[in-house]
Amino acid sequence: MFDKHLRPWIDPPLNVLGRKLVQVGISANQVTLVGLMVGLAAGISIGFGYYWLGLLLILINRLFDGLDGAIARASHSTDFGGYLDIVCDFAFYVVIPIGFGFAAPGNLPFALVLVASFTVTGISFLAFALMAAKQGRETTAHGKKSFFYSTGIAEGTETIIVFVVMCLFPTFFTALAVLYTVMCVLTVIQRSVYAWKSF
Repeated sequence: MFDKHLRPWIDPPLNVLGRKLVQVGISANQVTLVGLMVGLAAGISIGFGYYWLGLLLILINRLFDGLDGAIARASHSTDFGGYLDIVCDFAFYVVIPIGFGFAAPGNLPFALVLVASFTVTGISFLAFALMAAKQGRETTAHGKKSFFYSTGIAEGTETIIVFVVMCLFPTFFTALAVLYTVMCVLTVIQRSVYAWKSF
């Protein structure tokens, strides 16, 4: 929901840094994989109750997620790079709720439901992209991407905001998980209606 509105603000500084990283020989895929390791470390830290460390690692992961795209734009993007980026993104989105599920036994059922909602949301996102690709549709609303990005209520920015609030106030995890699960379900419905009208 907020992603496309933030792009004009975050892309310019990322593009500058991306060009500098290309000059020293750092590739987009390298940054994507390092970002994945940082994201997994965030989930593990949260699982052991180190919420502040988890928060820091989440923010670093998102910086790396923005940088890999900037590096790709400054050099050359590949289909494999786009594939790797989305796989690592969804791995990150799953590992954070799992971390909260391990952190407190009462969190586990809600963490599982949230992971399930992420899974269905992700499937709707990728299925829409597949159908859009078959029709040759493109969009630059979220910046230059490897495939069609369909807008929804629950996108990357909203997810990160929720993760940050969860780390700051871990005792409210269950309420936040329920709230965001509802947002994910609404996103699937919204995207499905859009698909019905588009395809």
